[in-house]
Amino acid sequence: MASGNDMKAHQQTYSGFLGLVKWGTILTALVTVFVVYMISR
Repeated sequence: MASGNDMKAHQQTYSGFLGLVKWGTILTALVTVFVVYMISR
């Protein structure tokens, strides 16, 4: 279990991770839509 001393660092790291997952998901969805559009033309 994490000690109280590194909780701030943990929260910053986890916040960055969540941002990366969010933008990665959005980018993947956009690329998928583009590829499906290109295939269907």
